[in-house]
Amino acid sequence: MEVVTRIAPSPTGDPHVGTAYIGLFNYVFARRHGGRFIFRLEDTDRQRYQAGAEARILEMFAWLGLRPDESPEAGGPNGPYRQSERLAVYHAHVEELLASGRAYRAFETAEEIEAMRLEQKRLNKPIGYDGRGRDLPPAEQARRHAAGEPNVVRLITTDEGSTTFRDRLRGDVTIPNSEIRDPVLMKSDGYPTYHLANVVDDHLMGVTHVIRAEEWVTSTPIHVLLYRAFDWDLPEFIHMPLLRNPDRSKVSKRKLDTSVDSYRQQGFLPEALLNFLANMGWSMPDGREYFGMKDMTAEFDIDRVSLGGPVFDLKKLRSFNAKYLRDILPLEEVAGRVKPLLEDEGYDCSDEDYLLDVVDVLRPRAETLVELVDQAGYFFRETLRYDESARKQLASGQTFLQDIERELSMLEFFDYDGVDDMLRDYVQEQAVPMGKVLMPLRAALTGTTNAPGVTDLIVILGKRESLARIGKALTFIDAGLPDDDPHRLLEEEKARKAAAEEARKSRVKSVGAPPAAPATGGKGSR
Repeated sequence: MEVVTRIAPSPTGDPHVGTAYIGLFNYVFARRHGGRFIFRLEDTDRQRYQAGAEARILEMFAWLGLRPDESPEAGGPNGPYRQSERLAVYHAHVEELLASGRAYRAFETAEEIEAMRLEQKRLNKPIGYDGRGRDLPPAEQARRHAAGEPNVVRLITTDEGSTTFRDRLRGDVTIPNSEIRDPVLMKSDGYPTYHLANVVDDHLMGVTHVIRAEEWVTSTPIHVLLYRAFDWDLPEFIHMPLLRNPDRSKVSKRKLDTSVDSYRQQGFLPEALLNFLANMGWSMPDGREYFGMKDMTAEFDIDRVSLGGPVFDLKKLRSFNAKYLRDILPLEEVAGRVKPLLEDEGYDCSDEDYLLDVVDVLRPRAETLVELVDQAGYFFRETLRYDESARKQLASGQTFLQDIERELSMLEFFDYDGVDDMLRDYVQEQAVPMGKVLMPLRAALTGTTNAPGVTDLIVILGKRESLARIGKALTFIDAGLPDDDPHRLLEEEKARKAAAEEARKSRVKSVGAPPAAPATGGKGSR
């Protein structure tokens, strides 16, 4: 027997992480057994249908790499794959049930159904359809239908006994038939309900394993009764545990961001999201947390799924994404993913080596691609904006910046070791803590104090650009950057007056020349 699974989302909103979760397990189960994975669109709920949602769902599966063997895009032998294009199929099967006496047309109005429910509530009876339309003779049903009178088609069920089906993860599940109550199969607008379309499509498309969320457990007896009404064999039912919020409630957009589009826009990686979802209720035999789809497929056993209600922990998802950015994906791959985002910000990424250097130094500090882009700005901007912490550091480090500018301009061997040795030697000579020198320098180079190591910054920016940035920072200071040290201001004023007096004497003697201003550098290659 060829294994066939399917995912059948409804185009009623943004692609949901729950759809990705169930799609993943259907995909991997089919691949593990050399079978087929089908995507079809359950778009028969026309009131909730949203134009464009179909494309977003298909894009989500393509982005995740869960490419179906059959779908509206890929085609296949079991199409169409949109239920709205299969109405003739459903009508034919409804007529079959009507002819066999296993279904009937019911003509109650919405007002009559509401009155029935109010009466049931008043009498404290179970709420549900009471079967009042069953007694209308088939010929009368056909006549009224032909006359255009609105009606629905209902499956005939019994209130006696119960219906039992076997779930692979849960064993036998039994639901009292009194809870089923002649479910609607065809709505008055001519569209099938989920129950009818689901069963007909699964059968005609050869689906052997129905893997879906546990919220459908209570609906499965209806599907079982439908399979029996058509005299069809049952598929195997596998109901996956629902994703939970940290408070153990069902994942919903009221408490959590459930949109896969949103996670994509935030810079999450599809590999990381899939790996995270794979750990939701399932585990590798060797206990590994980090693994790709190839490894998951090779080791997959649906019976390892736990029913404990996996928690969708956003902090853990971010840690998964950070792990992929830092350690799992090659540097070139991360750079390739982030490059379009940087270019969208207007940054020039034509220098591939420079881009690799920037990504390499920033990815240990970022959890998403968007965070990486946000941090990368000072590597690409022509003009830096000094944040408040940077301003304070510049105010306290002017002398150090002037000295480092001079030391850097005279540095003969400009590489990581050369720059690092120069900085360490200078700090040692000054007999001050390392941060006293490096924090102002980091602020001058980036406009912030939250940045990578100074040696890395200087080497990546290059000698000329580093000198230019230090020079601009000094100019910024000279332009009136506030200084909270009045004693230092007094000493600088004394030194300025002494220098001015010395210059006056020199002019009188007509010898010497004004001291050259410190070089501020200029913008050059990185």
